[in-house]
Amino acid sequence: MGALRASGYRPATVKQQMRTNLQARLRAGEPSLPGIVGFDTTVTPQVERAILAGHDIVLLGERGQGKTRLIRSLVSLLDEWQPVIPDCPINDDPTGPICARCQRLAAELGDDLPVGWRHRGDRYGEKLATPDTAVGDLIGDVDPVRIAEGRSLGDPETIHYGLVPRTNRGIFAINELPDLAERIQVALLNVLEERDVQVRGYTLRLPLDLLVVASANPEDYTNRGRIITPLKDRFGVEIRTHYPLTVAEEMALLAQEARIEAVVPDHLREVVARFTRLVRESPAVDQRSGVSARFAIACMEQLSGAALRRAALIGDREPVARIGDLADIVPTLLGKVEFDVSEEGEEEATLALLARRATAETWRSRLRGSRPATFLTGLVAWFDAGRTLDLDDLTPASTIVTAVGPGDGEAVPGLGALVGHLEPEMASSAGLVAACVEFAAEGLWLARRINKEEVGGTMRFVTARTGQDES
Repeated sequence: MGALRASGYRPATVKQQMRTNLQARLRAGEPSLPGIVGFDTTVTPQVERAILAGHDIVLLGERGQGKTRLIRSLVSLLDEWQPVIPDCPINDDPTGPICARCQRLAAELGDDLPVGWRHRGDRYGEKLATPDTAVGDLIGDVDPVRIAEGRSLGDPETIHYGLVPRTNRGIFAINELPDLAERIQVALLNVLEERDVQVRGYTLRLPLDLLVVASANPEDYTNRGRIITPLKDRFGVEIRTHYPLTVAEEMALLAQEARIEAVVPDHLREVVARFTRLVRESPAVDQRSGVSARFAIACMEQLSGAALRRAALIGDREPVARIGDLADIVPTLLGKVEFDVSEEGEEEATLALLARRATAETWRSRLRGSRPATFLTGLVAWFDAGRTLDLDDLTPASTIVTAVGPGDGEAVPGLGALVGHLEPEMASSAGLVAACVEFAAEGLWLARRINKEEVGGTMRFVTARTGQDES
């Protein structure tokens, strides 16, 4: 303790630390909440103002909007290391202990009081609110073992502290706050207003140093919902979160969050992003539950898995996902969407239709202009000449490239321009070329310029002509 004082250490509360560190980041032009996508001009400024004001925060939003991710990112605004009294259950500051044990040790040892160090990653506590959560879980309870050891009931050291006191001098988060029973919500009132805890009528005052952050569904966080009004009043700010506002933000989120082991071309990532947005906007989907970002992430990871499976079965050196893989993945996503009751029995067909719409929108967005036009026109003519292209989930990339590429006298002109236009940032390979060709053919079918038939589980692309001379 003497060495700590000699070093010039000055204690700072959690909110003071976060305010100072946030101001330093803002002055340096660094992101205040690293890893948070799509909130730069909406949610992030509100969170910054709340932290600078020293307010506790409640985040309101549907599932999968990044509320928990945002809360956990706040830890990076704490000082990296913090001095504590070793073995203290509530992480007392050596210069001002608040628990009975540490006050006794400080009085006995003076400058010889031992000092330990706690990293900011350990200064975060989180509790998912459930109806069976007890006051003892959050605040604390009498420890019968210590009573059995001979301590008196009035001894503060007989208390076993709950999650909130044990996160003292840190950030405590409660996910889905309205799911707490009302009597448990009442137990949090003193923590938020007076910063102290009371356990079973003990004469105990612990002035806790905390930032409290909660998350909730907007529908539940109302006077008519499952939240008591006094507790609502204790939070300094309510901040509404949202899903990504643009396709570009949705794609950036996928690039950051999806764990993929195969190559998923950029045009497929855009299809997934548009697919997710269409599902969220669909009247067939229950809008109160929302469509989580995990829907898009799972879709991307399944596309990667489909490419890995194909490569393992047919021996392709490079696993590359294709648009044809999406149709097989759609049924696996049903569990992530809550449909309106009127849509019972039509859920899979609805998702399949929205996936095709997302493909068509991406095709129109990506293949406008003169560069890919030569290939698209040539591909239509290639089919009109009576040729077909049979594709399934195990068709080798070399088969597709050989069919439309140079080398057999049936080449479609402009193939290189198509690939360069669709995937300008990716190195060309047989797998990537095959993915681009399949995407081009799928878009031509959706634009009704060619036909697609199912033949024994294989999708066959053919000419749209009926055989009659159209001239």
